[in-house]
Amino acid sequence: MTERTAVVVGGGIGGLAAALALTRRGWQIEVCERAAEFTEVGAGLSLWPNALWALAALDLDGRVRELGAVEVGGGARNRAGRWLARTDNAEIERRFGMPLVVLHRADLLRALVDALPAQTLRPSTTVTAIHDDGDCVVVEDGVRSRRVDMVIGADGLHSTVRRLRWPAAKPPRYVGYTAWRMITRPLPDPLTEGAATWGRGERFGFTSMPGGRVYCFATATVPAGGTTPGGEPAELHRRFGTWAEPIPALLAAVPDEGVLRHDLYDLPPLPGYTRGRVALLGDAAHAMTPNLGQGACQALEDAVVLAACLDQHPDPGMGLAHYDQLRRSRTQQVVRRSARLGSVGQLAWPPAAIARDLAARLTPGALTLRSMAPILGWRP
Repeated sequence: MTERTAVVVGGGIGGLAAALALTRRGWQIEVCERAAEFTEVGAGLSLWPNALWALAALDLDGRVRELGAVEVGGGARNRAGRWLARTDNAEIERRFGMPLVVLHRADLLRALVDALPAQTLRPSTTVTAIHDDGDCVVVEDGVRSRRVDMVIGADGLHSTVRRLRWPAAKPPRYVGYTAWRMITRPLPDPLTEGAATWGRGERFGFTSMPGGRVYCFATATVPAGGTTPGGEPAELHRRFGTWAEPIPALLAAVPDEGVLRHDLYDLPPLPGYTRGRVALLGDAAHAMTPNLGQGACQALEDAVVLAACLDQHPDPGMGLAHYDQLRRSRTQQVVRRSARLGSVGQLAWPPAAIARDLAARLTPGALTLRSMAPILGWRP
């Protein structure tokens, strides 16, 4: 059988996972990454059971569990520190067969890079054009062109592949709030539980990482494109410094240079994730807000489903059509659900925020987990 070939555009988590899944099925893969290195900036990442099942299909679940931390539990609090809802990680693992694991994004990326043949990776390579050529696709990067059986666009929110092949697609939309992400120094008394703390038009969340560090995130309803003249650490202390512990202590443990600020966007639904022998994957196909912690999880699902569909169909076009059929409805539902949760979390009108907090207190934890089953219960 002739070796099948593909170019993966984008060397993030989804692109590398897809490359690994296809390489292990005998495909000859090139991963084109614009950056000079395959790396991620400093932020934490939650891998829910569905993501760990996807990683199990890549034989990486054990490695990822070694690199990450499993929290005892978590939930939602108000800014005074009162618990509104709680979850038990042991119950998550009992129901869905895997725990919730938190690790550094760079550690997951490195595990994927280490699992791939070195010749697969092409850093400092920017794809500039994609053309149909009968039974193949021609990919150009300004230096050379090559004919391959398939192209996978895993190049993120502002995807070049989506722009080239879906020119009429609506652009990403600002969801109305910005986010700060940061990782603390190791704490003298490491946390065992995480929480999302709800205010009014603001939120602050934290979750344990290996080595006594804590991944923190915060959101605020502000216009897009803003920055803080005095620096983002000062803005975080102004907004959240008087909230209940451990938030002030966590802010004090964050290096000033370690605060990342990004406006949050999601992607309006596309009519399809594939066109001929070109497919979109991860944020390029269905960028979502981080409210459910499912962005990377869904990209990992995409990767293993894509490879499985191409195994089932000798013709790549048919395999990609099957991938689109399986993934588009599910991922777009997750995008909508994440957006709804974000809207609830960002409520600023006092009566609405009070009603939200009361509803959270009155909702049994078992019902919350049951409502998450369609997402967390996925398996390859």
